[in-house]
Amino acid sequence: MKINENLQYNQKIVQTITGSDDIVYFEFLIGDVKALAIYVDSITDKETLGLEVISPLRKLNPEYSVKKLSKCVNLANVTVRQTVNDCIDDILAGKTAIFIDGKTSAFTLDLKKFEVRAIAEPPTGLSIKGPRNGFNESIKSNLSLIRRYIKSSDLKVENFSKGRYTKTDISLVYIEGIVKPSLVQKIRKKLEKIDIDGIPDSSYVAKILNERKTSLFKQTGSTERPDVLMERILEGRVAILVDGSPFAITLPYLMLEDLQASEDYYISTYRANLVRSLRIIAILFSIFLPGLFVAVQLFHLQLIPLNFLLTIVNSIKEIPLSPSLEMFFVLMIFEILNETSVRMPKYVGMALAVVGALVLGETAVNAGIVSTPAILIMALSGISIYAIPELVETTSVLRLICLVVAGSLGAYGMILYVAFIMCYLCSMDNYGVPYTAPYSPFIANDLQDGIYMDSVIGMSNRPIALQSPNKRRQNFSHDNKQN
Repeated sequence: MKINENLQYNQKIVQTITGSDDIVYFEFLIGDVKALAIYVDSITDKETLGLEVISPLRKLNPEYSVKKLSKCVNLANVTVRQTVNDCIDDILAGKTAIFIDGKTSAFTLDLKKFEVRAIAEPPTGLSIKGPRNGFNESIKSNLSLIRRYIKSSDLKVENFSKGRYTKTDISLVYIEGIVKPSLVQKIRKKLEKIDIDGIPDSSYVAKILNERKTSLFKQTGSTERPDVLMERILEGRVAILVDGSPFAITLPYLMLEDLQASEDYYISTYRANLVRSLRIIAILFSIFLPGLFVAVQLFHLQLIPLNFLLTIVNSIKEIPLSPSLEMFFVLMIFEILNETSVRMPKYVGMALAVVGALVLGETAVNAGIVSTPAILIMALSGISIYAIPELVETTSVLRLICLVVAGSLGAYGMILYVAFIMCYLCSMDNYGVPYTAPYSPFIANDLQDGIYMDSVIGMSNRPIALQSPNKRRQNFSHDNKQN
């Protein structure tokens, strides 16, 4: 709908369409001509509106064109609009619209002012060494952090507004010349096709970008740390930021990505490799240890050393449940405690988890419902699962399936289960990048930052799996490497 010369008519149209009490209609004069500022009360910086917009406009000649008047405002992001609908969209997005009596156009200004959480160390991805800042819920703050780390003209940001009702801001971030152009094009097309009522968090966008919608395994990386995001972008990935979410999405995603913690690159290489080995052992424990314990009890008692076997027999001789049901019962108790402690307030959740585990575990053993080894095995598995917090959801499901398979088919079933998982993972790719790279297919260059980590100075090339047109990451002479 075109903007009418009659100011009151335009105001009635906006009031009719929006019908909201928190939209303010402020009348003022430009010379002797009436003007109208329309904005959302709760998200507009009214002080800046008065000082930088209304006060300068009052001193201008009302005969000026709308375009000329808009240029006299000491603010960036001023847009001239020809239709009421465009003005309403801008107003609901947090902008301020200026209508002038007798003019068939208006202009809008970005005067949004939200209460945002201060930049602080993120609760996920904590590290002893390294930067302490993290993303918050403001996309502008997050983009400023990225610009702070990457001061290059090759850093590109493409903005989208998605959500029929929320009009959520989404930014696609990448480095031109490092990222594969076809990757950017493919992700851009997927973002442009998003058609949804609202996007409350970046996880919505991540699910839309997943190429295998029903896969159990992660297909998008995520981080709250700008230093981690910088490293991934410099390797040839793209990042997607969503307004209202502190988690940035990164693509393509490799299986080994969550094995790599940000602190690995700030500490000794030997210590980093030791910690990575412990993470792998912890993940194996969390998935397979309960199932292996059940399989050995049911099908392979001959594999247990005699002294340990006697201990197990003495502990389970009065247990009414089979090993499978016993372990399943303990697993359910652990998951319930975990879920309850997460949903409760922090000061209650910690106490609930500790006291609940001690009381329930001790009571269950004394009552003869479960055995002490079962509690020990599940406790070890439950602790190990948090060695890589990003994979908790996946490993929890894999552990449960492994328990069912082990209780039905024993160790041979577990071998088939592992083989199936490996075949499935090797068949996956993520935006043209093999999911299990650099091990399947084998890429010797990328082993420098795999399970074993080379020194940072030794990582001269970008990962070949990401197919970056700019292969070289750094140049060091032989003498520098030795020093």
